[in-house]
Amino acid sequence: MQILINNGNLDVYGFSFPLIQKHQMSHIKLDVVGPEVIKVEEGSDVTLPCSLLPEEDITSKEFIWKKMSKNDESEMEVFLYDNGDLYSDERPGQSEQFKGRVSHSPDKLKQGNASITIRNMTMADSGEYMCIIQSVQKPKIFHIKLVVEPKVITVEEGSDVTLPCSLSTKNLLSTWFVWKKTDDGRMVCLYNKGDLYSGKGAGQSEQFKGRVSHFEDELKQGNASIIIRNTTRADSGVYICIIQSIQKPEAFYIKLVVDQLEQGNASITIRNTTRTDSGE
Repeated sequence: MQILINNGNLDVYGFSFPLIQKHQMSHIKLDVVGPEVIKVEEGSDVTLPCSLLPEEDITSKEFIWKKMSKNDESEMEVFLYDNGDLYSDERPGQSEQFKGRVSHSPDKLKQGNASITIRNMTMADSGEYMCIIQSVQKPKIFHIKLVVEPKVITVEEGSDVTLPCSLSTKNLLSTWFVWKKTDDGRMVCLYNKGDLYSGKGAGQSEQFKGRVSHFEDELKQGNASIIIRNTTRADSGVYICIIQSIQKPEAFYIKLVVDQLEQGNASITIRNTTRTDSGE
């Protein structure tokens, strides 16, 4: 953990807390809680908990949320509250990944609640999060491990299925998107500025040829979803949809489960026949 003392302030991962008394310079205690593991499905919203017990009014204090890297050498700023101020044009710093997706609960600050809600989760949001709250006694640190799992779609063998993937803010007509099956890297669908499977790409896997289509009339609305017809057990697995974006490609994951058609669901039609025995 990165802890520094700088001009009478305690710096924890770049977040500064004033040390009220000089003797704190040699004896520093931090309350560290966690990590708590939270699992959610991609596309859903999640609340990351962080609150003081006993309750303490943090309306006029500071708290920050950060997403840590695996080696703890770098981090992304998720959310900052500073005595009523949030990220703005005058106070930049929030990671692009979280802009417009994170909110807190202003009405719960008096109870010491610094929890945040992240909307429309993606697999890229998985990882270690840290909440640091300025407290009267000492800074308190909460660790959360967030696991974002692929959305699961279950269908019956032989049926058609739609795998959803969209960016509502982007017109896809003049860009590209690709669908792949992650376990073997098979190409499922490639759209490139109106062309399908052209250029230097390896082309569509034989497994999916003639069975996959996209929504041509919905590309302007950012819809990169596809339909796979006549699904088989071999189609089961995790799929990734990658859409070209200004900042970096956006990735979405779907887990497809194709269940075997049960014998009880099969219908058998028996036609009535008339039997004529000779000799009668």
